[in-house]
This record gives sequence, structure tokens and C-alpha cells, in this order.
Amino acid sequence: MTLPLRTLGDGLTVSALGFGCMGMSSGYGPTGDRAENIALLRDAVDRGVTFFDTAEVYGPYDNERLVGEALRPVRDRVVIATKFGFHIGDDGRSAGLDSRPEHIRAVVDASLDRLGIDAIDLLYQHRVDPAVPIEDVAGTVAELVAAGKVKHFGLSEAAPATVRRAHAVHPVAAVQSEYSLWWRGPELGLLATLDELGIGFVPFSPLGRGFLTGAITAETTFAAGDMRAGLPRFTAEALAANTRLLDVLTRLAAAKGATPAQLALAWLLAQTPWIVPIPGTRKASRLAENLGATEVVLDAADLTAIADALRDIPVEGERYPEAMARLTDG
Repeated sequence: MTLPLRTLGDGLTVSALGFGCMGMSSGYGPTGDRAENIALLRDAVDRGVTFFDTAEVYGPYDNERLVGEALRPVRDRVVIATKFGFHIGDDGRSAGLDSRPEHIRAVVDASLDRLGIDAIDLLYQHRVDPAVPIEDVAGTVAELVAAGKVKHFGLSEAAPATVRRAHAVHPVAAVQSEYSLWWRGPELGLLATLDELGIGFVPFSPLGRGFLTGAITAETTFAAGDMRAGLPRFTAEALAANTRLLDVLTRLAAAKGATPAQLALAWLLAQTPWIVPIPGTRKASRLAENLGATEVVLDAADLTAIADALRDIPVEGERYPEAMARLTDG
């Protein structure tokens, strides 16, 4: 299978849909069988996915090792993105932000080792560290690019002003932030900034952490270790209220011969040619469904119909509790 390609910033070309690998190691309860996860990642490559997203903090460390093992045999066919920016304690728990230059260098060396590659294709700052000027961060990554350890620089959950400051020091290829039909914060200035600067956008959680697939209801209970159990948007009350949005999405998707997930991804792809969503899954059936979104064509009339149908439907619940919200850059 061949997927259409898209170009982010700094000349980085990837498949129109990427693969968010976090859930194979953390965040969503039991992580599944390692061999099955590796097989699914290789299946994604065979289906045309060239863009895979991981981070040292996923696990922590386990996800990079998994992704490295899965993709090493097809290294010449894939773009691997990973991230720095958290201090990880000896107990394996994240203990705050850390983007000091010496820490970035150490993390990159360790990530290269875990991934088993010579250079990181796209290196993101995972969260903006207010204690370290973004110019110092960008300058450090520029040094790593010059050294051949990194190819492209990215930011995650960064505000427009931060993106501008970083981009002035070293080209930013992509900004990664949450974006979907039930979280549209990037429309408040970020997307316009990226368009102006020629930077690509990589939406994470493009299916609303599973809600926009239709698989989650007010009766859903989350397993131990599933972060959604602690997110305000996933309380039973919020899920019940948000069913109205899902019902409309389901109706609109049926009219296009698509699933709700496919319509949600197609809507993202239709926003600009430099958007590359990275849905994640541990199921082959969901992978096939997600990739089918690239065949759902939405024209201007479709986008207007979606906007009109959803305009007066509020989304209930904050996306993060206060402690997690403080880690985002405005």
C-alpha cells in the first residue's frame, strides 16, 4: 500500500498519516504483547506509514527500545521522531522539566543507543522548559544537527511566540500539539504562525484519545495505568455530555461512507497540506481503519457542513487536570 506523502518544514517529507507509538508502552493501561506490537509497527511500514513518533519518557525508555527493534530492519524506509525535555528519576518516574543543554546532549546519546540508529530524524523538545531560554535549546539542537546526531528540530505544545524565537535560531521542522474535532486550541494563533513560517504541524491524539472512534461511552471503565481515568474530559458526566458531538460525527461520517474515526482524521488532513496526524493503536483493524482516512476526500462544502453541524455543540471537560496543564506553553 502506498500512502500519500506530505512535507512538513525544513524539507522533511513523511506519509500523510504517521503512527503515535506511546500507547504501546505507557498511558493507556496494559501495553500488550511485545512481539505483536513489533509486528504491528512493521505492518504499518508495509502499509505505507513512514513516520513514527516515540519519546524517552514513554515507558520510560521502553518505547524507544521497542520502536528501535521494530524499525531497524526497515530503517531506510522510515522517519523516526523522539523527544527530550523531562527529568526522569532513578525510580523511572518523570520528575519535572529539564531542557538544560547538557541534559539534551545526554538524552540524545541515550536515545540513539536505545533506538539503534545513527541519527534522530526529528528531535522534539517535549515540553517547553521555562527555566531554560528557548534560544539555548534551539542552539543546542543546532549543534547536534551539525554533529550529525539529529536531522530536524521540533517543538511540542509550544506557544506561537516560543516557536518564533526558536525558529529564529534554528529552523523548526514541526510543532506537535493536541488537535482534533474536540480540541481545537491550535486554531487560536498557532496554525497561522506555522503557516507564516513554513513549519509543519503534527497533531497528537487526533482521535480524542479514542473518544472520536465511538469506542468509549459514559459506561466505559479504564484499566489501571490508563491516563484517561484522571482526565476531566473522561469522567462519566463529561463523556455523557460529549455523546452529542459523537452522534453528529457518526451521522456525518455515514454520509461519506466512512467511520467516525476516518472522518475525524480526514477533517484534519483537509485543514492544510502540511498537517500530519499521528494516531496510535495496538490493533491491526484500527490501523487499517485509520489509514483508510486518506481515501476520504472532503471538499469545501463538506468542511462547511461539518463546521455548521458542530458549531453549537460545546465540548465538556478540560483536557488536562491542573498539574498537567501547567506543563503546556500557554
